[in-house]
Amino acid sequence: MGRKMTQEARSPRVTHVSWGRLETEDGAFKDAKLFPGGAKEWDWKETGTRHEPGVQSADVEELLEHGATVVVLSKGFHERLRVMGETLRMLEDKGIAVYVEQTEEAVRLYNELGKNERVGALIHSTC
Repeated sequence: MGRKMTQEARSPRVTHVSWGRLETEDGAFKDAKLFPGGAKEWDWKETGTRHEPGVQSADVEELLEHGATVVVLSKGFHERLRVMGETLRMLEDKGIAVYVEQTEEAVRLYNELGKNERVGALIHSTC
């Protein structure tokens, strides 16, 4: 595609994270999907996500549809949220760099990557 990152395509910065709350330039959420151009509540019911087996490929598809080329996945404050192996393989197969981190580290890394990359993230604000 070769498109330069425009202001509209920039991933919204996270301005605050605490137990049960994530604040971004695009609003506040409990769990969030963040991607180039926006943010929305991450509703686990859409895909039937649970702490185990964890984040599914279907959970990250929307990030890729919005043009994310790097993905940060949060494991929760106490790292109770898992990530399915097939999810990591799918991202790897598509050439997407992926980071799996504790929530506060995930937010820090997401904000840092967002300065220069088309980053997407799934942030879990509890557990």
